Amino acid sequence: MRSSFPSSAALAPDRPLVLVGLMGVGKTTVGKRLAAKLGLQFVDADAEIEKAADMSIPDIFDRYGESGFRDGERRVIARLLSDKPMVLATGGGAFMNDETRALIMTKGLAIWLDADIAILADRVSRRDTRPLLSGKNPVEVLTDLAAKRNPVYAEAHIHVKSNRAPHEETVKAIMEELARWPA
Repeated sequence: MRSSFPSSAALAPDRPLVLVGLMGVGKTTVGKRLAAKLGLQFVDADAEIEKAADMSIPDIFDRYGESGFRDGERRVIARLLSDKPMVLATGGGAFMNDETRALIMTKGLAIWLDADIAILADRVSRRDTRPLLSGKNPVEVLTDLAAKRNPVYAEAHIHVKSNRAPHEETVKAIMEELARWPA
């Protein structure tokens, strides 16, 4: 029996798919799997920022502050969006910058990965590399960030909920949304 679900090739976009959302939602993990499924390159904006600055994100925050980091982030994302179709995972705050968001919305297809605070707090507590959480309660920080950022993330073209299920389920949900998205 043939599936009515389009092939991965039929879903391949003509512009970058840009994953946005709070830290810990799985943008990198889901992004890598989505890219593999679509036969596209995966690019992590944070890794590209570190490469461009020749220092880690925590070091960039320490030396230049959040505003300096966001400026570099905007420039790197602008460069990446001028490339061919890909899956691009952004940092949690990238979409908050008006210029960066406008670039993503016009040159890419923004996909908001959303998850409950409890899930996010559990995921981010596994690593201590997130400058915005340094020495703070993750639930409180994430709750505050969600209140500020979720209304902006809601501007994304596509909204997908990430649950405690395997990341492959989130990839499947994105694929289903892409199948419905106008060509």
